[in-house]
Amino acid sequence: MSSRIGVDIGGTFTDLIFFNEDDGSVLVDKVPTTPAAPEIGCVDAINSAVAPDLLRSSSYFLHGTTVGLNALLERKGSVVGFLTTSGFRDVLEIRKGSREEWYNVFWVPDAPLVPRRRRIEVRERMLSSGEALEPLIAEDVIDAVKALREQGVTAIAVSFLNAYMNPAHEIEAEKLIREAGFDGAVSLSHRVSGEYRDYERSSTTVIDAYVRGRLSNYMEHIESRLRAGGFDGTCLITRSGSGSMTFTEAAERPFETIMSGPVAGVEGAAELARTLGLGDIISADVGGTSFDTALIRDGRPQLLYEGSVLGMPLQTPWVDVRSIGAGGGSIAYVDVGGLLQVGPQSAGAEPGPACYGRGGAHATVTDAAFYLGMLASGNLASGIRLDRGKSEAALKPLADRLGYDLTQTAEGIITIAVAAMANAIREITVEQGFDPREMKLLPFGGAGPMLATELARELDMREIIIPPCAGNFSALGLLTSDLLQSAALTRPMPLNDESLSQANDILEGLFKDLKSRGSAGVNGTDTQLEVALDLRYTGQEHSINVQPDADDGMITAAADDVQNRFEATYREAYGGILDTLIEIVSVRASVRRPLSGSMDFTGTESIATSGSTDSVRAYSFIHREYSEFPVMERSQLSGDKQRKGPAIIIEPTTTTYVDADCRYTVDAGGCLRINLEET
Repeated sequence: MSSRIGVDIGGTFTDLIFFNEDDGSVLVDKVPTTPAAPEIGCVDAINSAVAPDLLRSSSYFLHGTTVGLNALLERKGSVVGFLTTSGFRDVLEIRKGSREEWYNVFWVPDAPLVPRRRRIEVRERMLSSGEALEPLIAEDVIDAVKALREQGVTAIAVSFLNAYMNPAHEIEAEKLIREAGFDGAVSLSHRVSGEYRDYERSSTTVIDAYVRGRLSNYMEHIESRLRAGGFDGTCLITRSGSGSMTFTEAAERPFETIMSGPVAGVEGAAELARTLGLGDIISADVGGTSFDTALIRDGRPQLLYEGSVLGMPLQTPWVDVRSIGAGGGSIAYVDVGGLLQVGPQSAGAEPGPACYGRGGAHATVTDAAFYLGMLASGNLASGIRLDRGKSEAALKPLADRLGYDLTQTAEGIITIAVAAMANAIREITVEQGFDPREMKLLPFGGAGPMLATELARELDMREIIIPPCAGNFSALGLLTSDLLQSAALTRPMPLNDESLSQANDILEGLFKDLKSRGSAGVNGTDTQLEVALDLRYTGQEHSINVQPDADDGMITAAADDVQNRFEATYREAYGGILDTLIEIVSVRASVRRPLSGSMDFTGTESIATSGSTDSVRAYSFIHREYSEFPVMERSQLSGDKQRKGPAIIIEPTTTTYVDADCRYTVDAGGCLRINLEET
């Protein structure tokens, strides 16, 4: 038997899904996250849900995590030392020389990950042509290592000027560091990124060194525990830029996993869109702590080639996921101006919302929803039974302060939370020139289906698609992730047929480097070689990514064809084109290998839950009053039959709230489709 296990760790819940490729059967589970030791919670979730014989028969364990991101957010990474070219010691503080918040006169930038005392200059100089102007002074490196060891440094980041053109000095520096007796992690900028922009490359290198130890220990713990349980398959982790990589490669390139967690659900949404031909969709992942959203066009998420965490740039492919602190556990409060606010503070997994009965005293989105009847009887995953009395007790102080009754207060909490989510969606649609009214909303996560109709109404969207296993859909998305490796090299040159030939020479070298990493991602016979070019008009600062026609990793398109594709993309983004020469900035190579078999979404049916399937008195947002909502099992809904709302549809790990102005049905792909009526 061949099967896969996916585990996605969120701020409040850890989601698990087990997929049997032989018969298409699915097992799902959702357990509270263990914030202090998520790696322990991950393995415990597997051991409690997956029988030993099923674990032993599994081919892949796929994982999404925010461990690297949390290390940055909490400043709990390695003690890093930074070696750089003489004169560039302060590059991490100078940044781009511009303010991030122009209108905030009190703005103070976050301190860099490496304080100035641990940033040491080394005499060497490489020109942008790749020619060595000054040799590397070995004594400088040796003295720097001695000084850093005295400061308790556990990792060293090396970023020399123009190392992307010629890495000889960085390679020599690493040799000297090892000869000086340093046995900690060493990150070299040219291995991390082959692109120009020294601040961005230095920032990425420092982040790589900073999270390397934490992530390596985390993955080692999970893999060793799985091996002890008899698992003999491959351990994979999601990349920030989509796709997955082996634990071994992630330990060498941890910066590529910073956004591992939020990307998993987007991967599943993109696969679902391609499989079922859904067209352009907006994913809306609502967990207990955060709301993550992404735009998916033509079955592919929007991809950036530089991300940012706390203002620190990362030169790595990056799925454009927008995240805000709004979820089921988001805490409601009245601010100093007497206005009701929701989030970003969250009740998290411990103690959780007040209605969990675990000591939480603050009203949350979940408390408001349960009070309004949106969660039916309140029987959730992991045996959690919600307490209405505790919801009322948490809502009452807010209601008293606002002068509202409990229903008005609960409705206000839901409305404010949904408005914040809608604003995040507008950032990736309206502000990018796309109309969300022409797209479909795909909500998932523990609270996504519950808030879907209100979110769609806020955006004037008419169609909602609730995917199979919606509550665990991020974990399901992990199982669809192809093995993927990527690399890039900056080589500015004018766009013409001769430069495209040079680009092919560069691609040959990039693919050779990717294969030298030795990952399972490039050793299969069914690998796909993908190429892309970053192009811009001469004199511009930023570039646009274009995928030219290619065959077996080599560009086959003529320069005129590439120019036409660039101009079409540029016109769509900016409304016109320029009468200026075009140049190639960077060349990108990717190796993709689909996992054996494929996910059949029609087979991932929702498993029956236990509990009442009669009706519940719940609040209708469209009618602004309470009425009877039929409650039914999603697994018992027959296909093709269209029903009229209201309704509350329950499944093991989430609840779908359908308001009175909606019609719903289950399609052949196992998706629950909801249509809002015109108002």
